[in-house]
Amino acid sequence: MPQSPQAESYRLSLSPQKEYQTIVGFGASDAWRCEYVGKNWPLAKKEAIADLLFSKDATSAGAPKGIGLSIWRFYIGSGSAEQEEKSGIADVDRRAQCFQNADGSYDWSKQAGQQWFLQAAKKRNVEKMLAFTIAPPVHISANQKAYPSPKDSQMNILPGKMAAYAKFLVDVLAYFNRQGIPFDYISPVNEPQWDWSKGTQEGAGASNQEIYELTRELSKELVAQHLSTRIVVGEAGQLQHLYQGKGKAENQLAAFWAQGSPVSIRDIPQVEKVISGHSYFTTWPFDKLISVRKRLAEHLSATPAAPSFWQTEFCILEHGINDHGIHAGRKRDTGINTALYYARVIHADLVEANAASWQFWTALTDADFKDGLIYLDRGVDDSGRILLNRDRLHEDGFFRASKTLWALGNFSRFIRPGMKRIEASYTLPTQTAVADSNFLVSAYKDDKNKLVIVAINYAETERTLQLPAQEFTFPDSQGFEIYTTSSKESLSKSNKRSHTLTIEPRSVVTIVGCLK
Repeated sequence: MPQSPQAESYRLSLSPQKEYQTIVGFGASDAWRCEYVGKNWPLAKKEAIADLLFSKDATSAGAPKGIGLSIWRFYIGSGSAEQEEKSGIADVDRRAQCFQNADGSYDWSKQAGQQWFLQAAKKRNVEKMLAFTIAPPVHISANQKAYPSPKDSQMNILPGKMAAYAKFLVDVLAYFNRQGIPFDYISPVNEPQWDWSKGTQEGAGASNQEIYELTRELSKELVAQHLSTRIVVGEAGQLQHLYQGKGKAENQLAAFWAQGSPVSIRDIPQVEKVISGHSYFTTWPFDKLISVRKRLAEHLSATPAAPSFWQTEFCILEHGINDHGIHAGRKRDTGINTALYYARVIHADLVEANAASWQFWTALTDADFKDGLIYLDRGVDDSGRILLNRDRLHEDGFFRASKTLWALGNFSRFIRPGMKRIEASYTLPTQTAVADSNFLVSAYKDDKNKLVIVAINYAETERTLQLPAQEFTFPDSQGFEIYTTSSKESLSKSNKRSHTLTIEPRSVVTIVGCLK
């Protein structure tokens, strides 16, 4: 009689000598609620939120205080906040200040809340800082707005102002460098394929030619100001834009990295050897999640001296999902079902697309949406309805760590910059596509023989994981360190002196040991 799924045991095989990508880090962005929280909320709450995001410390019981993000994305605003209602952006929180005034002078007191979180990240030793921007400052934009006019697929910038835009961005980097917070990376364009003309937030399209021109001007200015910041290009709105399409901002891998391309950036000084993209609209159903990333990996492999790939922004935007009560991005969910959906996307980006970095969209959210790691509100009324009084929330409120935060932590807390992903596979009596989608394992090592395994059990039943004793052993007499995120646990720590582990139903588990 065939063995039931409940009883199946997964025997893990490791090939430490077969190495894949070197991990740069895991991150999230400060857009947009970090501004009002960092500026106005009580200090104790801000510090607690910063600990959840950045801390690598543990409680006396060994439980992590936070998820130890290794990359923090700082948004450089375009100036729609100063325009207020005239900005055309109805949502106050999606407006942003601009450090540069219209006369070219600077006001470094702006974006104070974001600056608070940037300092908090530095204080907690976040390894990498990345600055990103979405649109040119309004005073050099073509329509004096932080978003373009309808059907304008080009960058919303006045003729002849590309060098001025580059100088503004580098001036911002230079200021923070003087404050003791050097930025490792600058990402100057975001989702250039999208139509930003609806004015729901700051944003601008851009052609590959314009991205090339801005990258070239940025490089010149970085060299002139003696900054070591590296330029990261891409931030494609969907992964497919990196390897296919004939539009002005498509097929970006070939456009920017193929030999002989008229907009190749491979020889421009201070360009990081990276192509970045966003995992939006590519995660459901499961076969699409896998096939899109396999195609990206194939195109990267076929590119001579190919760049590495970074996934730099994601939250659930798709509709028509049918996965454990998840149907779309709308409706906030701090529970394990959304967390597991995200964990499976992270796994696919790391394993199928060989992502060297994985970055979440927004760290804090007050929206009724599955777009944040930490949720903000004004409390819950007697009927259980979450209160979202925006005006009052700008001054103070409650924050709630989601299971998505902790599931990301199963990766970010333990897979540190410089670690390498290694070959990990498993065998079981009946290998099927269903089994592949329900149980996922990846492994990472550092140069001191530390080994981290992340297992995702998507199924409603527990799984047994048999670890390879010939390659993987306890770091000390306490046994393997095991960290579990489930409906009841949030990176809860345990130890086990056994190579046979039980993986709870609907959980993400990180196992820390060492190679023999």
